[in-house]
Amino acid sequence: MTTLPPVTAEVAAAALESLPTRLRKRADSAAAKAANWPVAATDATVVVRVDDATTVTLTTTAGVVTSAEDAVCSCLLAPACLHRAAVLTLAPLAEETDGPQPTAVVPSDTDDSTPGPPPVPPETGSLRLTPPQSAAVHALRAAATAVLAAGVTGSGAVHRAALLHAAHSARVAGLHRAAAAAVRVARRLSEAGTGDPAFRLPELASELAELLTVADGLGRAPDPDLIGTARRAYVANGSLRLRGLFTEPVVTASGYAGAVTYALAQDGRLRSLSDVAPGDADRARQAAGSAVPGGSALTLRELGDHGGAILTDPTVSPDGRIGGGGVVRSVQASGARWHEEPLDTLWRRSPADQVAAALRWSAEPAEERDAGGDLLFLTGTITGGGFAVDGGPTVRLLAPDERPELPYVENLRLLAGAHGLSVRLVARLAADRPSGVSALAAAWQGADGDPIRADLGLRRLNRTHLPRTGRAVIPSTPTPALPTELDLLRRAVDRAVAGGRAVTAAVADGELPRRLAAVGLATGAACARALVDTASDRRHDALGRLRPADPEAYARAWLASSTYAAAATASLLTAAWAPEGDHDPA
Repeated sequence: MTTLPPVTAEVAAAALESLPTRLRKRADSAAAKAANWPVAATDATVVVRVDDATTVTLTTTAGVVTSAEDAVCSCLLAPACLHRAAVLTLAPLAEETDGPQPTAVVPSDTDDSTPGPPPVPPETGSLRLTPPQSAAVHALRAAATAVLAAGVTGSGAVHRAALLHAAHSARVAGLHRAAAAAVRVARRLSEAGTGDPAFRLPELASELAELLTVADGLGRAPDPDLIGTARRAYVANGSLRLRGLFTEPVVTASGYAGAVTYALAQDGRLRSLSDVAPGDADRARQAAGSAVPGGSALTLRELGDHGGAILTDPTVSPDGRIGGGGVVRSVQASGARWHEEPLDTLWRRSPADQVAAALRWSAEPAEERDAGGDLLFLTGTITGGGFAVDGGPTVRLLAPDERPELPYVENLRLLAGAHGLSVRLVARLAADRPSGVSALAAAWQGADGDPIRADLGLRRLNRTHLPRTGRAVIPSTPTPALPTELDLLRRAVDRAVAGGRAVTAAVADGELPRRLAAVGLATGAACARALVDTASDRRHDALGRLRPADPEAYARAWLASSTYAAAATASLLTAAWAPEGDHDPA
């Protein structure tokens, strides 16, 4: 038994096209049955056995099904059969990965040889969309609104296909940011539909908000930032002097796995090197042993563990990701420990400034975020209440990934018992759990006085790695917490995505707007009230007939609530991490 290989968004979008309407309605139930069909794989072929007489064969290129012709069913109705459509619907969506780059500058990955038409710049200096772009924007908004109205529970293969078709049209028309957002929404819906444990409802809500925001902006007054780029453009960088920080295992719900090593370059910017390809958690551990590009014997994990390297003629994307390239060369060089220069400077920034920068990073378009821009470099002490950050609050240490194949959970459980232990930490904010941070790597003094540094997702710790410590009480500021009313609004936003307009209307009672207004969150109260009103709005016309629902109004109200909740959360979280004397008394 094995898993299905990833398929490109275009192949997935076309999966239902050849089916007659009566069969499209059965696609979701067929995909559910397909989850139990045996799967066998060879080097470049995956065979799904439907029954004794029927098989679906998928041919992959670099582990991905890239063409509709690469999915073949042996039944008489093929290709217009449910077997083929069910398998392609069930398969995860392929992702772009940071592999070796064949040239110094990587061209756009549009779907044909014709580049997407650029927006027309009128005399005013703003952008004006072409007719194909306007049509693509309309299709994207309609597909996103339909998903929001139906909710996760009501969105099936047809909804995902509409998103992917709209994404394809947007990409061909040169609207790359919107296309990428639509594919990410479709991917999250696929995760939810297959019951993948990696699915996170807040992540889907965030991606849906991004898609609606971009589509709405493009439909009104297009801004160049809303257009986006086809993909990361890797350009020759001359040479790079890298000092490794840590290595993170990566396992995605879309069937990809690997490892990413973060390093500090001589210009003070973070860079990342990765080996990510179709696979599972086992591949993530193996990928950490992949060699640094350029012929050096140094592995990604060794670079991340106090290692160093000099790369000549590497290709680097604007956001700091390093590609291989055909001419890159690398040699091993001296590294540095976290408490040594230049790495030590990362931990000398105030926690509040780091949190503010990470929140700004998360608000940027996904394809334009700098490598490592979401990382926090924290110093603190393990206490009975969590991790007391020097110059910041006490936070919970959360596992970024709870898969048993990765040792995050047991490592953090072990660290949590070492009360009084001084630790340096690399972490990320947990957007949906503001009282904690996701711990990625840590360093401390071991029992024999020697420093210990651990990639928490790769190195399995035991008690001998921890010194005996006292249970001293460590003074600290309170754990970050959001007002209950704001948290309720965040939950209402997520619940709307989960259950759709009908569920929002059924549970709405008007209490949340009153509670938000009572604690001074007047804008939040107005957003919540609009969400309630548009969800349950079923007014009658002058003849007493029930008016049709207005999904567009509901989508606008939901987006306003989502945007407000995200902005208010970021503002309050920044304040919670600020030094005590810097809090605004108002």
